[in-house]
Amino acid sequence: MAKVLVCDPMADGPLEQMRAVPHLEVTYSPDVTPEELLTAVKGMHAMVVRGRTKVTEEVIDAFDEMKVIVRGGVGIDNIKHEYAAGKGVETKNTPAASSQSVAELALAMMFALARKVVPATGSMQAGKWEKKAFKGTELSGKTLGLVGLGRIARALGKMGHALGMRVIGTDPYVNAADVKEFPVEGVSLEEVMRGSDYISVHVPHTGETHHLLDAAMLGMMKPTAFLVDCSRGGVRDDSALVALLRDGKIAGAGLDVFETEPPESNPFEGMESVVMAPHQGAQTAEGQSRVGYEVVEILDAYFKAEAGA
Repeated sequence: MAKVLVCDPMADGPLEQMRAVPHLEVTYSPDVTPEELLTAVKGMHAMVVRGRTKVTEEVIDAFDEMKVIVRGGVGIDNIKHEYAAGKGVETKNTPAASSQSVAELALAMMFALARKVVPATGSMQAGKWEKKAFKGTELSGKTLGLVGLGRIARALGKMGHALGMRVIGTDPYVNAADVKEFPVEGVSLEEVMRGSDYISVHVPHTGETHHLLDAAMLGMMKPTAFLVDCSRGGVRDDSALVALLRDGKIAGAGLDVFETEPPESNPFEGMESVVMAPHQGAQTAEGQSRVGYEVVEILDAYFKAEAGA
C-alpha cells in the first residue's frame, strides 16, 4: 500500500477517485503548514502539491520513504526537483490539464485591456456615466506575439487566430513550422517585442529565462502595445515595466503572476492601465478537475509499475 500525502486543496471528484484506488492510502492535509510538513512527510511514499506548498531542501531532507512528488499543474519551480532527484525522488507534473484555463485567462486580459473594462467598471461603480472616456480597440486585425510556443501558447494562438489576429511567435525549443493548430510565423524575440500589439508570455521561470523581458526588451514594445503574463513573474523585470507604464511608453499590462507571491509590495497598485489577478490561471472548475484526475492517473500508473502490475 502506497501512502500519499495531499498537501494542497483538491477537487472533490478526483479526491474521491484517488481514495478509491485500492493500492493508495490517502492523507488529505490541504492546510498543512511548512513546519508541520517536516513531520507529515514521514512514512509517505508520495506527495501531491499545487502552487501553495514549497518542497524545499529541508522538506526533502525530512523524507524517509518518499518515492515521487506530483505537482498538480505545469510549473515545478516550487519544488527543489534536482535536489530531490539526487535523493532518488522523482518529480512529475500535469502539463496539459490546465492549459485551456490559463489560455482563456490570457485572452480575457487581452479583451479587458482592449476595451478598458476595469476602469469602466470602476467608473460605473462610482455612479458615473462616462461613455466616451473608455474608447477601446478591437483585437481583430492586430498582431499577437507569443513568447514560448508550448501548450498554453498554442491554445491562445488558436483563439487569437480565430478572432482574426495575425500570430507570430518565438521559442528556442519549438519550431514554429511544427505548430499545426493555427498559422504562426516564427520570428526572433526582438521581432515579437517590436512587432506585436499584444505580447503574451508562456515560458517557465528558470535561470535562463529570469528577467528575459528586461528593460531593453520591454523598451522595444510599441507605445500602443500590451503585455500579458500568465506564466511566471520572474520572467519579467517589474521595475522596468512599471517605469514604462508610468511614462506612457506602453499601453498596459495584464498580470496573473508575480516574482514573489503574494507580492510584499505590489508596484502596480492603482494603475488603471494594468489588469491583475492572484495567479488564478488554472483556477477554473474544469481545469481543477482535469488536474486532479491526471494526478490520480499518474499515481495509479506509478505504483502499479513499481509493483510490477
